[in-house]
Amino acid sequence: MEDNIKQAFIQWKGFLPTSINLLPASGSHRKYYRICFDEQSCLGVFNLDQDENKAYLNFSEQFSKKNLPVPVILHQTLEESIYFVEDLGDTTLYNYLIANRVDAQFPNTLIPLYKKAIDALLEFQFKGGQDMDYSYAYPRKAFDEQSMRWDANYFKYYFLKLGNIPFDEQSLESDFENLIHYLSQAESDYFLFRDFQSRNIMIKNDQLYFIDFQGGRKGALAYDLASLLFDAKADIPHSLQEELLEYYLHKIQAYKKTEPCLFRSQYYAFVYIRIMQAMGAYGLRGFYEKKEHFLKSIPYAIQNLAYLETNAKLALPLPALKSIFNYLIHSHWNEFSKPIQSNLCLSIYSFSFKQGYPKDIYGNGGGFVFDCRGLPNPGRLDQYKSLTGKDAAVIHYLEQYECVHEFVDQAIKMVSPTIANYIERGFLHLMINFACTGGQHRSVYCAEQFAKKINQQFQLKIEIHHIEQEKQGK
Repeated sequence: MEDNIKQAFIQWKGFLPTSINLLPASGSHRKYYRICFDEQSCLGVFNLDQDENKAYLNFSEQFSKKNLPVPVILHQTLEESIYFVEDLGDTTLYNYLIANRVDAQFPNTLIPLYKKAIDALLEFQFKGGQDMDYSYAYPRKAFDEQSMRWDANYFKYYFLKLGNIPFDEQSLESDFENLIHYLSQAESDYFLFRDFQSRNIMIKNDQLYFIDFQGGRKGALAYDLASLLFDAKADIPHSLQEELLEYYLHKIQAYKKTEPCLFRSQYYAFVYIRIMQAMGAYGLRGFYEKKEHFLKSIPYAIQNLAYLETNAKLALPLPALKSIFNYLIHSHWNEFSKPIQSNLCLSIYSFSFKQGYPKDIYGNGGGFVFDCRGLPNPGRLDQYKSLTGKDAAVIHYLEQYECVHEFVDQAIKMVSPTIANYIERGFLHLMINFACTGGQHRSVYCAEQFAKKINQQFQLKIEIHHIEQEKQGK
């Protein structure tokens, strides 16, 4: 793939790029590469699904003509399943939320960003949806009854059945039909993103940009708002969900006179089908494809279901679904991988094997040591010799290798049971070390990535020490 990307870039630009780095995988099968050249960068996208490519490129062209904030398409070579787009950086709204969240509290500084996202959503729904050409929409031109049945079955087959959740199939099918019939009565002449959530909203120079709209189609207004406000891992407080719903209802009046009670009823019904679609994805990616981080979203989705059980008023009974949701709310799934608060402190070190092991200042005489010397070594290349594993160029270099991601993930799997055990036993300290030859590149990178990932699983105090850099006063 990388060779194909390189050749397509040369055909476009006429020269070799400075570097090409594979970005971390997401939930899709598309591959994204950051390409650096002439002190600039862009993203190269490789995707074998040509219909999906055509949908994305066509929507992007229409949005750009309407001055809506999407990445610019720079070049396309569809016969090679490749296109190049503007590089908006690495900061998503979700990344920004996690980085600014303190003690699990939702920072008030993010509320204006969510309101800006809602303002933009309305622009896409009305300005973007006006005279929209859906001829390339994929896999369907509208979020219609067929689309809803696909989502319902996605939930049934990939979450309920793979998760061994008990249910009465005939009663569930009846609920599906009633819910779908009700939702199909909502006005659906607007652009629907399909996956309007915090990981698909980029922040660059204090501006919001929107990506991953290749599944867009004609649909109802409430679905994308439900996707944003009930985004599981974003874990927006329910009081703020209500505040932002009210904000949307206020702002929409400038586009269309809307009856709030009717909108709310339809909105909560769309929330349910959106959560079911998301849980189907967690089942497919987590239960079937064994991607553990998708399973960590399950308790957040169930917490949303618990809130809806008490606070959402629907215009129709859904007894089978309510029975399933009630089972999940009171099952072990509601506790799976929830962040744990503790007084345990993790001391994470990077060091050089040549210089010896870090001193254990707590006197526990234990901990973990991971040898990073089997990973690709950027220190052998002149352009990286003066840099460390915290620098973007080194990070991009290392992240193009799958073995690097696997190394950090295996370290997480090995250490996590001990952390859980230490929390249960009330221990206060655990030392975790990453070492390489010079203590500059691979060990520093792995220590930083380990700290970031373990912090998403457990709420702990974390100290990071890079021994060789601290010696040099960096």
